[in-house]
Amino acid sequence: MAKLYFHYAAMNAGKSTLLLQAAHNYEEQGMRTLLMTSSLYADDENGAISSRLGVGADATLLDRNSDVMNIVKNELLEAKLDCIFIDEAQFLTKDQVWQCARIADHLGIPVMCYGLRTDFKGELFEGSAQLLAIADHLREIRTICWCGAKATMVVRKSAEGSTLAEGEQVDIEKSVYVSLCRKHWDEEMSRVL
Repeated sequence: MAKLYFHYAAMNAGKSTLLLQAAHNYEEQGMRTLLMTSSLYADDENGAISSRLGVGADATLLDRNSDVMNIVKNELLEAKLDCIFIDEAQFLTKDQVWQCARIADHLGIPVMCYGLRTDFKGELFEGSAQLLAIADHLREIRTICWCGAKATMVVRKSAEGSTLAEGEQVDIEKSVYVSLCRKHWDEEMSRVL
């Protein structure tokens, strides 16, 4: 039975690297995969998933209006799909997460989602909240804080290096994110609130 998976972590834990490795394993066995990512990471109109380690792959772009089920059904007209991989899954809408569940349940294709759990304010992203609620399998990917403890939170820093406590939930281009354990995130946020 196909399942909906959510692999989540703080920034810089290697989520995209793990996704690309898993997709490569499928493809190496002669299986067909479909890779998708948020349009927020588009280079012009081209989608790609890339890792800080220098590996990458082309991907279908998704925005808040994308019909994931329809994209998959169109791909199935070409050939069978063995697995679907979605990077930056925190940016999915609630409805898109349900579409992913229906793909697993009704089309029998596993859907592997990778993304952040929380934003810089410590709040769940819409897609992450829904994935945590309905995914069949949850997996935390770990990274570490500067102190050596497990990092579960991120702070957003301005270009000048000051910690930000306000702003839009998503800011891909202008900010730097630092992964911290909950204790050090709380200390950092307490200084700016």
